[in-house]
Amino acid sequence: MDTTASMLSILIADDHAVVADALASLLKDKFHIAGVVHDGRALLDAAQSIRPDVIVTDISMPGLNGIDAIRRIRETQPQSKILVLTMHDDPQLAAQAFRLGSSGYVLKTSTGEELMTAIQEVGNGNAYLSPLIAKGFINVLLETNSEVPKSAGNLTVRQREVLQLLAEGKTMKEIAHVLHISPRTVESHKYEMMEILAVSTTAELVQHAIRLKLVGG
Repeated sequence: MDTTASMLSILIADDHAVVADALASLLKDKFHIAGVVHDGRALLDAAQSIRPDVIVTDISMPGLNGIDAIRRIRETQPQSKILVLTMHDDPQLAAQAFRLGSSGYVLKTSTGEELMTAIQEVGNGNAYLSPLIAKGFINVLLETNSEVPKSAGNLTVRQREVLQLLAEGKTMKEIAHVLHISPRTVESHKYEMMEILAVSTTAELVQHAIRLKLVGG
């Protein structure tokens, strides 16, 4: 009897190969591990080709961060549920993940048992929020002001992609290659972001990328 037919299929995305492999080892007896990837753009490709039941993704990943990957995946394949597994115990970030379409948010400091419970809940169509971040999350929902500058919300998805790649140290030509656009278009996005964020240097743009957690730990 093929037991994988009754198991939820899981796609794991984490930029640390050791972590991703450990997750796959932990989950393989209870879930069908359909794939493991290590960056945001590989996640988009794998999600499209595999169409798993549940995607377990980190937030900080090269090429495309988990938050923007969630936004893209939700647009193209709403049938796949998304669970964020991250070190970021930031309620603001958790709220943003849920707004964009994540069904769950678990910290890497949680137990393996909690992670498996979260995956099962999300796979069953429910939402899951780690108790380790629940109190702060509720406070965020009650707050009227956000710590993220309003101007940051005016960036388009493409501009956020360019901003992340700039912050990762890629050149205009390299960014153009990754995003399949011209270097001139990349430059245009860069100067539009400078105007929106009211900054005058690339270093200041990078600081914004760090604040928005497009790059970092």
